[in-house]
Amino acid sequence: MVTFRKLGVWTISAVYVLILVGGIVRATGSGMGCPDWPKCFGSWVPPTDISQLPSNYKEIFGAKLKGEVEFNAIKTWVEYINRLVGVAIGIFIFATFITAVRSFWSKDRAIVWLSFSAFVLVLFEGWLGSKVVSTELHPVMITLHMLLSVIIVFILLYAVARSYTGVVEVEDIKDASSISFLLTTLIFITLGQVLLGTQVREMVDQVALAMGGLARSEWVANLGGKYEMHRWFSLIVVGLHILFLYRILKNNSQKGIVYQFSIGLIILIAIEMASGLILGYLGLPAFSQPIHLTIAILMLGVQFIIYLLLNKERVFRGVPEFSLK
Repeated sequence: MVTFRKLGVWTISAVYVLILVGGIVRATGSGMGCPDWPKCFGSWVPPTDISQLPSNYKEIFGAKLKGEVEFNAIKTWVEYINRLVGVAIGIFIFATFITAVRSFWSKDRAIVWLSFSAFVLVLFEGWLGSKVVSTELHPVMITLHMLLSVIIVFILLYAVARSYTGVVEVEDIKDASSISFLLTTLIFITLGQVLLGTQVREMVDQVALAMGGLARSEWVANLGGKYEMHRWFSLIVVGLHILFLYRILKNNSQKGIVYQFSIGLIILIAIEMASGLILGYLGLPAFSQPIHLTIAILMLGVQFIIYLLLNKERVFRGVPEFSLK
């Protein structure tokens, strides 16, 4: 059991690393750094210099890209590292599934099936990644790719949380049902903000292409309505988080694990807002984009953990050795 818990935490952490690396791929414009899949420029080990490619490589690899393929060693390796991390995630999740079978098959089979579902979905995620490349970074495919990564995180979090039942004490929260409803609303709103953010990121690419040589600081003014919606809607997200923390503090006298995760959530929302302000007022610096995305997905993960804790009697019903402490 201990091995599964440790491996599960490492696997979830690795998924977040993959999300961060994926954000770096988008921020650096490296999504087509490898124009083919699963190989990269026809090789399992990408080239480091254009001299390693045939002279007509643009014709060979640019057919589906309308001839617009230009070798850039940095972008190629950023995208290739993203793929390698994805493979590592698959191995991690498979190991988590095997450990779940050994540890919980006779005790809590739901953990086994959750781990298996995560493994199947990560394979599908890999296939979806190939479609992102083949469709030349189609916005819908990118959004689906991001949404599936969130689902995988939620499944792994639930599996690991079930393995801790009877081990971690969860304090009783007064009025937990109404707080849980508020938190559910927060989860959906935050997820909506993430998906809207992926569309804004696509608009950034379009504006960058259209405005070419203009400074990045000029791009923001041309992003249009979706960006404004994303920016102002963030105030609603902040307000609801403040209300949530107030409700937790008011109805929680023990200051246990729910309280600790709630404080962590507020810290994350503060970092998220800071990174958003940097993006909006400092000309969309590339380093802030993957941070902004990764923190948002971390917020969703922490929200989901708190939801599980607030609804422990219902979501962990039937778990062996479960203690309603």
